[in-house]
Amino acid sequence: MVGSRWVSVALLAATAAWSLSACTADPPPTPQTSVTSAPTAATTPPPEGRLVPDGSVETVATDLAAPWSIAFLSDGTPLVSERDTGRILEVAADGSTREIGTVGGVVAGGEGGLLGLAVDDQDRLYAYSTGSGENRIDRFAVTGAPGSLVLGDPETVLDGIPAERIHNGGRLAFGPDGMLYATTGDADQRPSAQSVDSLAGKILRMTPDGDPPADNPFEDSLVYSLGHRNPQGIGWAEDGTMFASEFGQDTWDELNIIVPGGNYGWPEVEGSGGAERGFIDPVQQWTPDEASPSGLAVTGGTVFVAGLGGERLFAIDASAPETSEQLLDDDGRIRDVTIAPDGTLWVLTNNTDGRGSPREGDDRILSLPLTRTGD
Repeated sequence: MVGSRWVSVALLAATAAWSLSACTADPPPTPQTSVTSAPTAATTPPPEGRLVPDGSVETVATDLAAPWSIAFLSDGTPLVSERDTGRILEVAADGSTREIGTVGGVVAGGEGGLLGLAVDDQDRLYAYSTGSGENRIDRFAVTGAPGSLVLGDPETVLDGIPAERIHNGGRLAFGPDGMLYATTGDADQRPSAQSVDSLAGKILRMTPDGDPPADNPFEDSLVYSLGHRNPQGIGWAEDGTMFASEFGQDTWDELNIIVPGGNYGWPEVEGSGGAERGFIDPVQQWTPDEASPSGLAVTGGTVFVAGLGGERLFAIDASAPETSEQLLDDDGRIRDVTIAPDGTLWVLTNNTDGRGSPREGDDRILSLPLTRTGD
C-alpha cells in the first residue's frame, strides 16, 4: 500500500546547553585503555550520495501486538518480538505471521518485557528480556524451514542486568567487529549509570558467549560506554562510526556518537553542556515530545531514528549529524527501524504499547524503498 505519509522539513538540532544543576559528581571513570574509535570492518569507499526514502511506503504486515524489534535470519526470514506476550513471530512473504516460540520467564509491565532481537552468523537468535528482578540476554537455536520455524531451548548469555518497570534499554546488535552490543537503562537507579561496576545505564560489548573481549575499554568488564539514562538504538556507519539514540528525562533526548570508554554524562548532565566536565555531548538533541527516540539504523550515509513520542522517523546525514529531516508523520508511534536484506528500510509502529492510539490494523511493519541522492 503506497501512502502520502511524508513531510520533509529540515530541522536544526536544539543546541542550548543544559546541565542538571542539582547534581554534583566525582570525576568520570577513566578507561583502562586509551581508545578513540570503535572497531571497524574493512570497507570499500562508499558510492557518492546518501540513501534516502524515495517517498513510497508499502505495508508488510499488520495486527502485531506491542512489537519491539525486528531481526532477519540469513535466508531473509524476518523475526519480530512482541513485548507483552513474549512471543517470537516469523513473517511470511504474504505478510502473515506465525509464532515460532515464546521466551520463558518474561515479566511484562511498564517498559519491560521481551525487547531486542539480534541474529549471529550461525543463525542463532539472541533475545533481551525483562524477568523477575533482572534483565537478561538468552540465545536460541532456530530450526526448520520458513513457515515451520521452531525456537529452541534458551541458553543464557548474560543475566543480572538491573531491571525496573522503566528504563530497561533492551536493544541488541552485532557490530562490524562481530561482537554483541546491548543497551541497558539505569533501571531508575540514576547513580548506577556512572558506576563501571554496574551493568545499568550502559552500552555493553561482549563476545557472542557473553564474555568481555580483551580489548574492551575497562579491564575484565562488559562496559563499553557509560553515563546513559535509557539508550534505545545502536548502529554503525560504513566507516565504523557508532551511533546511539537515547531517551532523556524531561528536557533533551539525544543522538550520540559512541566511543570506547566514553562517558555521556547521565545523571550529571542531560543533553549538551558536559564537555568541560569530562563528559561527551550529543551530536544532536531533541525535546522528548519531539522525538523520544527508539530504534536506529544506518545505511548509505544516513542515520534513521525511530520516534515514539514524536511519532515520526528522523533521517540524519551521518557525515553532518547535527541536523535532521522528519519523515512519516501519520503512522503514530515508531518503535524500530532496520535494514531488510533487500536493502529497503523497515519501520515498526508501536501504537498498541499502551501509550499510543491504535487504529485498525495496528501494529504494522512498513517498507520504505531507498534511493541515492544525486541519482
